[in-house]
Amino acid sequence: MTDYAVVLATHLAGTDGAHPARDLAVYTQIPEPTASKVLKKLARAGVVTSHRGVKGGYALARSPQQIGIHEVIRAIEGPIAVTECSDESNESSCEYETNCGVRANWQRINLAVQSALSKITLADMAVPGTAELVSLARSGTEADRLRAGLE
Repeated sequence: MTDYAVVLATHLAGTDGAHPARDLAVYTQIPEPTASKVLKKLARAGVVTSHRGVKGGYALARSPQQIGIHEVIRAIEGPIAVTECSDESNESSCEYETNCGVRANWQRINLAVQSALSKITLADMAVPGTAELVSLARSGTEADRLRAGLE
């Protein structure tokens, strides 16, 4: 469902006004019942707004530059977490958690994934073949240089 949500939200990012779920389903080639279900979840999460009436339909709640792809993912999947113990909104039921030597590192990885996803907007997604969306570093030193804008 998340892939459909990204496709629908990206399509809305490239258009103006509200569009009926039926039209969005046709354009994106997503089955209409699925498109409707996904759009309702996106509306509940505040990613899109729903408008009733003759000229009704769905539109982005904010500009595409203001909506991170992480919001679309969270609307469908819930909190983004690589492992159960890295989901800070949930009490972990992992039986190894109290003796786990890598839990803190899983949390660091989870934060890195969330950070990377938050830097990709729907505006970025709406332009095919744009430059790299996220810079990945191979070491801490390289990451520091990237953050400082030296590379």
